[in-house]
Amino acid sequence: MTLRESAERFRALHAEGHLLVLVNVWDAASARVVEAAGAEAIATSSASLAWAHGYPDGERLPLDALVAAVREIVAVVSVPVTVDLERGYSDDPAAVVEAVARIADAGAVGVNLEDRVGPPDVLANKIRACKREAKIADVFINARIDVFMGHGPPPESAQGEALARGRTYADAGADGLFVPKVTAPSAIEALARSTSLPLNVLAVPGLPSVRDLRAYGVRRLSAGPWLGLAALGAARRACVDLFEHGSYEKLFDAALSFPALNELFAR
Repeated sequence: MTLRESAERFRALHAEGHLLVLVNVWDAASARVVEAAGAEAIATSSASLAWAHGYPDGERLPLDALVAAVREIVAVVSVPVTVDLERGYSDDPAAVVEAVARIADAGAVGVNLEDRVGPPDVLANKIRACKREAKIADVFINARIDVFMGHGPPPESAQGEALARGRTYADAGADGLFVPKVTAPSAIEALARSTSLPLNVLAVPGLPSVRDLRAYGVRRLSAGPWLGLAALGAARRACVDLFEHGSYEKLFDAALSFPALNELFAR
C-alpha cells in the first residue's frame, strides 16, 4: 500500500456513522500486538513513547527519536499510523511543517497537534501552513482542543470555548477535532453536531459507552496513555511479587506466549 493509499484508507475510517477506536502504542512490539488484536489503525501515545525512551512527556523526547520510533512502528504494521506530535515541537509554523514532513516521511498518515489552551490563532496558523505544503497536504491533521484538561476556562464556559476553537481550526483546514476529557453527554453531542469534521474523544473514567458515543456522533475514540500504564503496571506488580514475596506467579500471567509473540514478527 502506498502512502497516499494508506492516507485515503485512514480518512475513510472517519466516515459518518463509523467509530474508529484507536489504542495508542509506544513501540513496534505494542503496535504489532494491537494490530493483531484487530485494530483498524494505529496511534502513538506521546507519553508512553517518551517513557519507553527514558523521557517524561511534554516534547522532552527528541524529535529524531520520535521519527525513528515511528519508522519502526510503520515497518511492522499494515494499517495506517497516526502520531501524537504534541505542539509540533514549535510554535513557529514553518518548524511545525518540517516536523510533520519528517513524520510523514517515516510513513505516518496523520498527526495530532494540540493547542494547550493557548491563543487559538497559534494552532490555526500551524494547520494552515501544513495544508499549504504540498508534500504533507494529505496528512490528517487532528486539532486537539485542551479546554477540558483542567488548566483552561472554568467548566461552565469550557463547552462554548471548545465550540469556538473548533470553528477556528476547521476554518484553518483541520481534518478532525480532538477534545480530550470531555465526558458530559450533552457536551459531546453538541460538539459532534456543531461540525462536519470527525470528533475524537479520549477514554477516561466517566466517558459514555462506545455505543452511546456512536449515537452522539463521535467518530474517533483514543485510548491515550492507558495501555502503556497498564503494561508498565503489570510489570511492576510482577517485580514486587518476585522481590517481596519470592513468587513467580505474576511473571507467568501474560496472555501472550513466547511463540505467539515471536510469530507476530515472522518475516
